[in-house]
Amino acid sequence: MENERMRERERVGESRTERRIIRQDLERYHAYLIQEERAAATISKYMHDVRMFYEYLSRNSMGNGEGCLVSKEKILPFKEQLIHRYQIRSVNSMLAALNSFLTFMGWGDFRVKFFKVQAQLFSEEEKELSREEYFRLIQTAGEKKKERLVLVLQTLCGLGLRISELKAVTVEAVKDGKLQIYNKGKSRLVWLGKPLQRKLSAYIRRMHLKQGEIFITKSGKSLDRSNIWREMKHLCEDAKVPCRKIFPHNLRHLFARTFYEMRKDVVKLAAIMGHSSMETTRIYTAVSGQECRRQMEALRLVL
Repeated sequence: MENERMRERERVGESRTERRIIRQDLERYHAYLIQEERAAATISKYMHDVRMFYEYLSRNSMGNGEGCLVSKEKILPFKEQLIHRYQIRSVNSMLAALNSFLTFMGWGDFRVKFFKVQAQLFSEEEKELSREEYFRLIQTAGEKKKERLVLVLQTLCGLGLRISELKAVTVEAVKDGKLQIYNKGKSRLVWLGKPLQRKLSAYIRRMHLKQGEIFITKSGKSLDRSNIWREMKHLCEDAKVPCRKIFPHNLRHLFARTFYEMRKDVVKLAAIMGHSSMETTRIYTAVSGQECRRQMEALRLVL
């Protein structure tokens, strides 16, 4: 592969500090991600970000003929442009995709540094879903006869699952009382509480399911983020929950906050949620500014 790239450099006149990207490189990178068994959502995200970079190069006419010439000096303005358009965590996520692509190409010297992020001590209260709002969503879904949505919400929030992990909720898993989840190159067990197990078992009987995934569309496909997000949005007005708080991943955040408030065990929480880093888990357990104020007032150090 490297010999092919060397011959290509000679053909197009690349230098050590300036190299050429062609569309076939993006196709090869896509095939590489599949071969590496990256999650479908990760592949989609990485390819979107790398294509964004390629289109940026094309718009700025960085090179003649096929493809685009790129150098470290031409990557830095792209990085600077991102910080003016996106939140810093989103920018770092995009840079991770770009660095992965540059490493794949053998251009490690072109990799860029991430923006430093100060530790987030408080959650964004205006986006934080409360227990009361969560229960109103469930009640409203029930009133609208959305039985599947009622159970999806409780399964995601009751177990702290990612959307992509819903496919692990199968007839067989419910019968065993535990989920075997494979995600991000790791495997973990998630145990079902008896109340949720009973609800899911009753749903399986009503739907006459014999095997496989429980939460599927009419065409038999797995529910994805867009399916669930769209159904949740329809509950906003009647449940009196701000739409900015309605997204499936917020249910995972609510699980993490509730577990940590009860147990104060970040190590066990990290294991349950499948996090490799404690820092990731701590983001989920951040309290709101109002809660911090109440905790400080409870010290009673001011007369």
